[in-house]
Amino acid sequence: MQIVHEVNAPDQIFIRVVEAGSLRAVAEEMGVDPSSVSRKVSALEDRLQAKLLRRSTKRSVPTEAGLRYYEGVRRLLDERAALEADVAGLIDEPRGRLRIGAPVDFGARFVAPVIADLMRDAPDLDVELVLGSGFDDLTQGGLDAVVRIGTLTDSSLVARKVAVVPRVIVGAASYFEKHGMPSTPADLSGHPFVFYRGGQRRLVLDLQSNGRKKRAEVTGRVAANSVTAIRQLVLGGAGLHHGPLWALEEDIAVGRVRIALPDWHTPAFPVHVVRLASSYVPAKVREFSDRFAAAMAQEDTLR
Repeated sequence: MQIVHEVNAPDQIFIRVVEAGSLRAVAEEMGVDPSSVSRKVSALEDRLQAKLLRRSTKRSVPTEAGLRYYEGVRRLLDERAALEADVAGLIDEPRGRLRIGAPVDFGARFVAPVIADLMRDAPDLDVELVLGSGFDDLTQGGLDAVVRIGTLTDSSLVARKVAVVPRVIVGAASYFEKHGMPSTPADLSGHPFVFYRGGQRRLVLDLQSNGRKKRAEVTGRVAANSVTAIRQLVLGGAGLHHGPLWALEEDIAVGRVRIALPDWHTPAFPVHVVRLASSYVPAKVREFSDRFAAAMAQEDTLR
């Protein structure tokens, strides 16, 4: 099948709809009516005799056939771009549009400064940092790369491990003055916990110290999906929290928050930069990944 590469070709428009998530968004980019974009996609579907998109007023998502077609055409276009750059002897510099996904608080704390640094050195690059947690499908989100914390399960993605997030059990100094400091893992069950996951009221912690292993089941009545909100809850005496060291590092340094059971450790969470598998990796993605890895290596609260 011959692939047409003009910007307004149906193949290109279909790719942009998948990456942008809606016909209207692509129409606004092109400065045309949404019906024009819809006709282009419909013409492509007629040519292929396959339904490629599930359309709605707000979003358009690829069907199984559409996703397969997107991945194939995207790969061909990436390889073509790499070949053209090689033949023309062009300098492969970060340019175009880069969309990065990351968890809200971690992204604001660690990813945004890296992007700011990258922007200073890449005048031909536009960047969008998308903060949230719903980044299971990079294709539908139109994302070039995502920063993920925790164990990866999707083997179809290319992942680069850049750091590890140590986790600690903490509480406000004022809370410990009133209720006492736990001295053993078993003591944790006597203290309420503030949880990160919505609806969570119970958690089993696996702790290790000098080869010894203990499990502690803890409970609580409050949860928040924001590290900033959890910090306020902990400082307000709502209970203990098991979370990333970086989130409360300043409070720990000045003594507002204390680490409980400092000789006992829980498993740390890995940090990866993940992207779709492709033989051609754009300079913008490589540059972000390299800079982010270098920045994470300098962080005292990560390892």
